[in-house]
Amino acid sequence: MMQYVPVVSSTGEPLMPCHAARARELVRKGRAIRRFNKSLFYIQLLDRESGDTQPIAVGIDPGSKKEAFTVKSEKHTYLNIQADAVTWVGKHVETRRIMRRSRRTRTTPYRKRRANRHQGQCRLPPSTHARWQWKLRIARWLAKLYPITCFVVEDIKATTRKGKGGKWNQSFSPLQVGKDWFYNELAWLAPVETLQGYETKEQRDRLGLKKSGIKMSDKFEAHCIDSWVLANWHVGGHTAPDNKAMLLVTPLRFHRRQLHRLQLEPGGVRKPYGGTMSSGFKRGTWVKHPKYGVCYVGGTSNGRISLHSLESGKRLCQNAKPNDCQFLTLSSFRVRKEQRPHSSPA
Repeated sequence: MMQYVPVVSSTGEPLMPCHAARARELVRKGRAIRRFNKSLFYIQLLDRESGDTQPIAVGIDPGSKKEAFTVKSEKHTYLNIQADAVTWVGKHVETRRIMRRSRRTRTTPYRKRRANRHQGQCRLPPSTHARWQWKLRIARWLAKLYPITCFVVEDIKATTRKGKGGKWNQSFSPLQVGKDWFYNELAWLAPVETLQGYETKEQRDRLGLKKSGIKMSDKFEAHCIDSWVLANWHVGGHTAPDNKAMLLVTPLRFHRRQLHRLQLEPGGVRKPYGGTMSSGFKRGTWVKHPKYGVCYVGGTSNGRISLHSLESGKRLCQNAKPNDCQFLTLSSFRVRKEQRPHSSPA
């Protein structure tokens, strides 16, 4: 259970989190109601529309495979998130290009050609857009529950080309263009500050904290240690992490609607493939099933839907009846929790 519970006002405005015991008391007295936003439990006050807040920073440590987020104030660390990065979009775009080119040599139904809607726009490459948009979705999710006053991001250096001017590198590096887009969108939520990688290391060394070299592990010291240092740099208050419990988040991999499968079926038939709707449920939707409990919706076949585990993503069944599933929330990711003992501040 979370030690501190997010609180929102009667109008949905984020307020300062409270201790779990205080949250239970408010619910018991009828002053608040229990709510869930994805996997995060929070309470909504019924008798307050606004309130005083304290500075809360979110440290963001981007990465190519794993990335971390920490929500922290001067007195408490409220939440640590380690998220898997979106890494498959580039291969999907390549497969789509191969399928499109192969259709040019055979008679295939197609829609009428339409004008280029992106002509004259500064458009992000699909893989770059997906990576930074995933970070933005998590930031927006957190901003709905916590009164965030600042985002602190570890700035990543883009690969430059020798012999080219600074304008070339700023305009043509996908990483640089993605960063600029992300910072601009993030600024709509709260002010953004950045630290270079060596500055994060200096802060970590000053506190005597060590970072794990095993980048793919689910340990706090692998990535969340940096996001915690970034948040602590802005709000201060601690010399060591006071909360190492993490929420592990994995984005779901959706297969968008395609004209047909890439490979032929027996008899030379190409069946339709993909889509994001399953018998009235959007894929990824969290539902409650009488037998399998809370899980999420996968594909569909013959009027039945498949259900998947939130912890592992493993398919639980393929023949669940839609009427037996109680809708909980829309989602594009699954979560699992790693509980660690709370260590006292040094």
